[in-house]
This record gives sequence, structure tokens and C-alpha cells, in this order.
Amino acid sequence: MNADLPLDRGEAERLKALGLAVINNEAAAVQALAGRIDDQFAIACHHMLACSGRIVVTGMGKSGHIGNKIAATLASTGSPAFFVHPGEASHGDLGMITGQDVVLALSNSGETSELLTILPLIKRLGVPLIAMTGNPNSNLARESDVHLDVSVEQEACPLNLAPTSSTTVALAMGDALAVALLEARGFTEQDFARSHPGGSLGRRLLLHIGDIMHSGDAIPVVSRDADLRDALVEMTNKGLGMTAVVDDQGRLAGIYTDGDLRRTLDHEHDLRHCPIERVMTRDCKTARADQLAAEALQIMEQNKINALLIVDDGERLVGALNMHDLLRAGVV
Repeated sequence: MNADLPLDRGEAERLKALGLAVINNEAAAVQALAGRIDDQFAIACHHMLACSGRIVVTGMGKSGHIGNKIAATLASTGSPAFFVHPGEASHGDLGMITGQDVVLALSNSGETSELLTILPLIKRLGVPLIAMTGNPNSNLARESDVHLDVSVEQEACPLNLAPTSSTTVALAMGDALAVALLEARGFTEQDFARSHPGGSLGRRLLLHIGDIMHSGDAIPVVSRDADLRDALVEMTNKGLGMTAVVDDQGRLAGIYTDGDLRRTLDHEHDLRHCPIERVMTRDCKTARADQLAAEALQIMEQNKINALLIVDDGERLVGALNMHDLLRAGVV
């Protein structure tokens, strides 16, 4: 790759040094936050935990972009939240804030005019106001119930103008709030999955075997007095690479798989007249329909099998699935 570099080595090294300086600057700014996780932080968390409404996040410009992300993180980790643009708030959107809410306002300067315009209206509602600013002496900081200091010594921008380290620090403080609240609420993986049903975690934690298994006439099954030839026909027709073997009460007696067929051929059994009961696997692995699909995957991987039969509490056959079903469902 270096041979195709469209600039000379000196220029490349200079650009890398500039990028590294930004990373080091922002890393140091975030590290400085450790000393500011103090009583004010705990009080801010207390207000959010006690909130019977929602956490309303607001901010202008780059602070607004960070606020939007903080609101999304809060909402997805068990703390209902949404973002309100302060410019729109003074033109009607302030009606979205109720007396049961908590307001989290972001402003690096603490003097953002759009925020200061709606400040008296927020105060009149009597809701807790948490300010996240880089200036503890600002109007927003002084008027807030709780102030979280997210000041930085210098932006990563060499002109000390573009919001860089300051936005990174504000985002980190927002993450600290969200995760502290998550832990305090006892928020679980299952709770997270319920708010992310379309993601891989949602599929892993919410999808049950009963949702994806083959059932009814789609289950490959023969009776225990069937011949091997009947079992092979059923395996071919149903296409799951195996068939269940059941007794006359519908209870599972065993399984016959493609692997069993290879072993049968090794022992030179007569495929036309061999009883299935003679060559089936008796102690086969099973699962229940109400188990998670991820559990089916774990059973298959641990036992190095590609198919699984599903039974009820009376060991009666109710379903079947294979690794391809798990792949199609996105569990793997």
C-alpha cells in the first residue's frame, strides 16, 4: 500500500502526527472527567431516576447533535427520553415538556441564547433542570438545579474553535449518566433486546424455538415400526436431513439423521428391509418450544449436531429445526 501513497513520506508522517495529537487531546479531556463524577453527578442521576415523565434533552448546534445521541442512549437503556430543539421549543415545542419531566440542557458556553430564552419557562414548570456546560459561572449553570462540568482546557482543533474535545467530553458524560441509570434500574439484556427487536441481540434474546421450528405436517416423522426405506423417503420429502421416530402415543423414541445413514452404509444393512428401530439414535438431544432459539444453537454447537427435535413436557414430538433454520432467523 505504501508504494501507491499519493503524497511524499514527510507529508504522510505530518498528517498522522496531527491525527494522533487529536486522539491524545480528546483522550486526556475524557480522562479529566473522572474527577467530576461527584455529588452533582449523583444528584443528577437521582432526579432522572425519580422522574415519572421523561428526560427532555435540549441543545443547539453541535451540543444539539450530542444531546440527540444522549437522548437516544437514555431511551434505549431504560430511561425514557427525547430531544427537543431549543429554537423550536420557543415556537410551540415547549408544550412537549410536562411537569413530570426532567430537562437536561447542553451548552458548552452556558450562554446559548436559544436556551436562555426558554429558561424562564422551564423554571416556571418547576421541573428539575440539569445543565451540562463547559462554564460553571455561566447563566445556564447558575440557574440550573444541578450542574455537570464538562469543560476542557483546549479543543483538539488547533485554532481552539471547532467543537471537538468539548463534544467528546459531553458525549462521555452522557454515556456515564445512561449507564449509571441502567445499572440503578436493574436493566437487563432482555430489557435491552425489547427496545432493539430488529438487531442481532433482539433476535438472540427474544426469538423462541417455537417461532422458527417446523411443526405439523412439516415435521419429518416415522413410527418406530417403520422400515429404514420409509425413513429415507420421509427425510427426502421434508428436507431437514433427519427424521424423528415416535411410538404409537406420539412420544419421541429416537432420531435418524444423514450421519446415521453413513454409519448404516458402513455396516452394510439392507436399506429396503432394515427396521428403523435397529439403526436410529435413541438418546437424542431435544429442546422445548418455549426455550430461546439461542439455546437451541448452544445445544447444537455443544453436541456437534445439525438438527434438533422439539418435544413437550410429555416427551411428545411437537417440532423440529436444523442449523439452516437458525441461520435464516439470524440467530447464528
